[in-house]
Amino acid sequence: MKRLVTKRLILRTFLPTDWQDLYEYMSIPDVVKYEPYPAFNKQACLREAVKRANDPNHAFWAVCLQNSNKMIGHVYFEQTPPLRLRTWEIGYVFNPVYYHHGYATEACQRILKYGFTEQQAHRITAGTHVNNQASWKLLQRLAMRRESHCLQNIYFHVLPSGAPLWHDTYRYAILANEFFEQNNR
Repeated sequence: MKRLVTKRLILRTFLPTDWQDLYEYMSIPDVVKYEPYPAFNKQACLREAVKRANDPNHAFWAVCLQNSNKMIGHVYFEQTPPLRLRTWEIGYVFNPVYYHHGYATEACQRILKYGFTEQQAHRITAGTHVNNQASWKLLQRLAMRRESHCLQNIYFHVLPSGAPLWHDTYRYAILANEFFEQNNR
């Protein structure tokens, strides 16, 4: 089992039994408002936890409190093709009960460190809906730079007429040398 540790958190491979903690936040429509899927029901969370636990790439990391092993969110981290460019993408979803405690920042900082030191990433990117202020502020706390404001570049849903419901996104990135410079101060 993959495992990363921070001052307050354990980031680890998903387990099938994580479905209940996953349901606590993935079932809330406001939590997944900017995600490409609707809120999950219990069966969907059970299937998703099993899928993530069996993923050979371990793209999803369960974020757990050290003192209780309670899963409070997850971080997505996966290499993007072409692999020779050594670029990875990060994403995250957290239980709103645990917002405003710095857990997302702490977990993502650890994933960035893992990416640059253990996976030899050259570049780590992230995308966020322009209205998701909490997300892009997190990316800025991680010292990621906003590289673009993409207009109507993605849609997840269609209108009753069948027309796509387009969204604008911001794209962020950080290079290995920027990360190391920032963390050696």
